[in-house]
Amino acid sequence: MTTLDDLNLLDTAAFVERLSGIYEHSPWIPERAAGRRPFATLAALKLALQDAVSEASDDERLSLLRAHPELAGKAAIAGSLTAESTGEQAASGLDRCSPAEFAALHELNAAYNARFGFPFILAVKGPTGQGLARRDIVATFRRRLADGRAGELAEALRQVHRIAEIRLNALLGVELAFGPDIMAWAEELGAISDENGDESGQGTDRVLTCAYMTPAHRRTAAKLAAWMRAAGMDVHFDAVGNVVGRYAAAPGTQADAPPRALLTGSHYDTVRNGGKYDGRLGILLPLAIVRHLHARGERLPYHLDVIGFAEEEGVRFRSTFLGSSALAGRFDPALLDALDADGTSMRAALQEAGHDPAAIPAIARDPASLLGFVEVHIEQGPVLLERGLALGVVSAIAGSSRYLVELDGLAGHAGTTPMHMRRDAAAAAAEIVLLVERRCGEQGAGALVGTVGQLAVPGGSVNVIPGRCRLSLDIRAADDAVRLAAVGDVLDGITAICARRRIDHHVEELLQAAAAPCAPRLMDRLGEAVERAGLPRVDLPSGAGHDAMAMAAVTDVAMLFTRCGNGGISHNPLETMTADDADVAARVLLDFLRDFLHSDR
Repeated sequence: MTTLDDLNLLDTAAFVERLSGIYEHSPWIPERAAGRRPFATLAALKLALQDAVSEASDDERLSLLRAHPELAGKAAIAGSLTAESTGEQAASGLDRCSPAEFAALHELNAAYNARFGFPFILAVKGPTGQGLARRDIVATFRRRLADGRAGELAEALRQVHRIAEIRLNALLGVELAFGPDIMAWAEELGAISDENGDESGQGTDRVLTCAYMTPAHRRTAAKLAAWMRAAGMDVHFDAVGNVVGRYAAAPGTQADAPPRALLTGSHYDTVRNGGKYDGRLGILLPLAIVRHLHARGERLPYHLDVIGFAEEEGVRFRSTFLGSSALAGRFDPALLDALDADGTSMRAALQEAGHDPAAIPAIARDPASLLGFVEVHIEQGPVLLERGLALGVVSAIAGSSRYLVELDGLAGHAGTTPMHMRRDAAAAAAEIVLLVERRCGEQGAGALVGTVGQLAVPGGSVNVIPGRCRLSLDIRAADDAVRLAAVGDVLDGITAICARRRIDHHVEELLQAAAAPCAPRLMDRLGEAVERAGLPRVDLPSGAGHDAMAMAAVTDVAMLFTRCGNGGISHNPLETMTADDADVAARVLLDFLRDFLHSDR
């Protein structure tokens, strides 16, 4: 079995030969990566190979793509694939396609090549490395066939790197310690849904909705609790529905009495028709770590609390961060009277699930008992994906300003009212959308974002000038001063637009949430652990809200982002990640946990 040490000691020619099957018919890739030896970790080797491709010419990258065979194509039928490609296609049953499936793939291959000029490339062993089903391969093929060429070229290269990653694991006999179980647990939870389920709450793997205190939500909580107990934790459900698992500190390791706790975790509820990893990764990943520590008989010098927060998304009662805000002592009791779409109050839903709403204030944590809160989360965006990096250290969670804007003009006949005499509410709305895009684009990539996510013309008709329009406004930034300056400019711009167009307007504030900066000392420790794993430290803000925002009210917080696949999409069934990324994130967090108090400074 080849080892990383073996690869570091080989001369360049032997190194290239040993890695000849990793990138399809492209020995120039390991040849260019060889100069970066020695590699301290497998992650560093993977990154060096990836960088060799990134630094290559456009023609070289295109040649790399064209070196790959079509899926179930002529080379597969003729038996002329490389051994690696033969095994990969067989793992997904592409060697056992029916005549109709072969015909469909042949048609897709031809259309794809004609559109893009290179073959469709997909790591058919999939996110887990165990193989995708043929129906999923065909569905992905059809979806990507509709992409633009630049985006598809980038995605094809990402798939090449994923194929290489799986092949390197096989060459070096790598067995991922954490990733496969994390992925398997996420799949198991993803099958429990409010949508399309039977009476037990068991849903399909295609529609995942898990709203607060529904039967599916309660089944998910029960499963998390069972896994936590099996991993060696003491577990309880608190009054708001959080699942709290404690991995107790080693006796006598802190002068404090009792020892303080480091908290980690995330939420287990989902949006409607959501993804399997949003929130849940941040529970399952530390769960896998605790199970590993428990199996080794290893204790940390502090309590480690893994928390499955019961609600963050606001789907059922339209109020977010219920679980984490309760732990932070910020739960608003008035929310207990909120009603869902069926008229059920939050209070009644909690009581039906066996919780005591009156006990919610008592679950608030004393800041003096806490060492901090660290949350692992999928990025829910494309930054890490486009940089080719598995992990990123979050610098701050963006604050958000949200508004509902009502515009009142004058409806009139579309054929008889001259353009200069119109009071068109939709035209004003269109100008406002462009104002938001222009103003929020001034700050630089990712520093400030503005979105009009809802836009409606109530009672609109094809032959009537719109007299009313309604739109939402969401402006976010990791720096509150930057956000509030943009908000002021946009609101002033709305006033000016409406005055010029003779439109009455009303702006209703829906939300003001301050940014939550991550603690520099915790960021540095996470960054050091990332670098010890052989990856560069990259800091990036989070545009999405997370439970760490609520926890920042009572303790220092930090976040570790993991890469999203499929263009960085989240809150969507296409949300995906890989077992390898989950594994390296778990190893980084484990390193962070072991080093946490030793590196106190």
